[in-house]
Amino acid sequence: MVSGLINANPVVYEKKERRSRSTPTHVDEYAVELIDQLEIFDHIRDIKDPEHPYSLEELKVISEDAIEVDDKRSYVRVTFTPTVEHCSMATVIGLCLRVKLMRSLPPRYKVDIRVAPGTHATEAAVNKQLNDKERVAAALENPNLVDMVDECLAPSYG
Repeated sequence: MVSGLINANPVVYEKKERRSRSTPTHVDEYAVELIDQLEIFDHIRDIKDPEHPYSLEELKVISEDAIEVDDKRSYVRVTFTPTVEHCSMATVIGLCLRVKLMRSLPPRYKVDIRVAPGTHATEAAVNKQLNDKERVAAALENPNLVDMVDECLAPSYG
């Protein structure tokens, strides 16, 4: 067992089977794929937890139901649920979600990352940090934090 973890023995759930995407909508001569809940989930489902060798999906930190998308308004909200109320990695998890979506979505999208209401002791502070552009930019200037985020976002082949 790894010592010093906030949640040393998390419950691990089975991953959902991947579903195929619908065909793109054609507008003029260009294929435009509408961004929907499933696409967002597919982008973030394999992000690794910072403390465990499991994905956020396997730990039920994220789920398809906790994603809201308004493609017409270019808005995405992801609500995540830390495995424990005092999760010290909640901000890192939220930052991983934000960075993955920043790298995956067209720049026109506004992304809102939130901790599920009532699931974290410092929910308001975490939400404020994750949705403040200056704080996110400052966090992404920290090489150690960027390395941690990149490790969580690295594809897993296991």
